[in-house]
Amino acid sequence: MITAQLSRIRSVLDQVLHLHEPPQRTALAFALGVFIAFSPTYGLHTAMVLFCTWAFRLNFLALFLGAGINNPWTLVPILGATYWTGAALLGLPDSPSFDWSDLSFMSIYRQVMPYAVPFFLGGTVLSVLGAMIGYPIAYYVILKHRRTRAHRREEPLSRNPQVG
Repeated sequence: MITAQLSRIRSVLDQVLHLHEPPQRTALAFALGVFIAFSPTYGLHTAMVLFCTWAFRLNFLALFLGAGINNPWTLVPILGATYWTGAALLGLPDSPSFDWSDLSFMSIYRQVMPYAVPFFLGGTVLSVLGAMIGYPIAYYVILKHRRTRAHRREEPLSRNPQVG
């Protein structure tokens, strides 16, 4: 009874985690997650991960790990790199200025809008670059992990001469 339940749980986990899918597909899910992490659509990253998992039947865990590159500890460096990349590509000065004397909605809007194009351009470029770098790294790590796991399964148990 317990063995049957454990087998059923293991089967469900295999399906959810896509443990038997090709490494290319898992690496693709991770790379797409990295793309989402650098995407300038802040506030929608989790929704994008859930949508891609559902729409493309991709590995949720791999997608989520890739998107997890953008987290509270990396948010500021990613935002800075996003703007700097876009500004560099457009030939704009790399230090934005902000007038803190008027914090009305319209004033903030007028001050932020000139930075929207470099921000979105930089985010898009970094998304593509991140995915292009993330795919081969994830593919290599997955293959190495699977080889190590397969090697461990094939190793015969050695007899300890002191036992028995």
